[in-house]
Amino acid sequence: MMMTSKEVVLDVDGLRMRYGTSDVLHDVTFQARHGEVLALLGPNGAGKTTTIEILEGFRTRSAGRVEVLGTDPAHGDQQWRARVGVVLQSWRDHGKWRVRELVAHLGSYYACYSTELIRRPWDADELVAAVGLTDHANKEIRKLSGGQRRRLDVAIGIVGRPELLFLDEPTAGFDPQARHEFHKLVHSLAQDDETTIVLTTHDLDEAEKLADRIMILGGGRIIADGTAAELAQRIVGKDEVRWTRDGQRFAASTDTSTKFVFGLFKRYGEAIVDLEVRRASLEDTYLSLVHEAESGQSQAVETNNLEEMPR
Repeated sequence: MMMTSKEVVLDVDGLRMRYGTSDVLHDVTFQARHGEVLALLGPNGAGKTTTIEILEGFRTRSAGRVEVLGTDPAHGDQQWRARVGVVLQSWRDHGKWRVRELVAHLGSYYACYSTELIRRPWDADELVAAVGLTDHANKEIRKLSGGQRRRLDVAIGIVGRPELLFLDEPTAGFDPQARHEFHKLVHSLAQDDETTIVLTTHDLDEAEKLADRIMILGGGRIIADGTAAELAQRIVGKDEVRWTRDGQRFAASTDTSTKFVFGLFKRYGEAIVDLEVRRASLEDTYLSLVHEAESGQSQAVETNNLEEMPR
């Protein structure tokens, strides 16, 4: 059945994974709800791939409780799998097949899992258009460019109209226009079709644009969980203000940038030029958290005294 908008789609509690004597996941706990876009970030070796493979039912966990669409993925049947879509980084395709032909063929396997609420599969022509491959619908797959093949990967992952979609580096190889169109597709899937999406990417800008919530893994543990704005405020906390006065460049860090700038103009007036306010970014947050996790430092937010420093 289709889930209601407030239902939990992913429910992970105390997830642990051990390879031999090495623990790669330590008590990972989180939830994701219907229609939510969750970005999973972290450096190589942080445990992202292992976590996703467990959620997809491709790897058996060592300990903990995991429910995906109300089912333990380790015991998911074909009906459960029909509700889950996966877009891998790469896959071995049938090079001699034509684009529309392959999409229609793979989609036919989902027809028996169609319901009154979710009609499966996605119409092949509509889907090919949605991923921007209409002009290449009759082209052999082996003749597609790298970016076009990536769009086909996305089409194959969503042809069954999944209620939960895993996207692993989905826009690798996309040009800016293709990336923009893909972002529109993701927003449509989440907002119009209420698909829950789990995105793994190294593109922090993409994560910030697409995700309702961002979770950062470090050393097999969740080291941050929240919106991009919440994480930036919590970890970095301060904006950087730069300006020029009497030919000299200045910079200061503050958590009240509007009040600080007002004070500058009140004191110096038109002598202030080249004013810039740089807010804490997701990249700042990510690098700070990963550094702390790797060095074993605490995540306490520093509160430095505000002072004007020439640069």
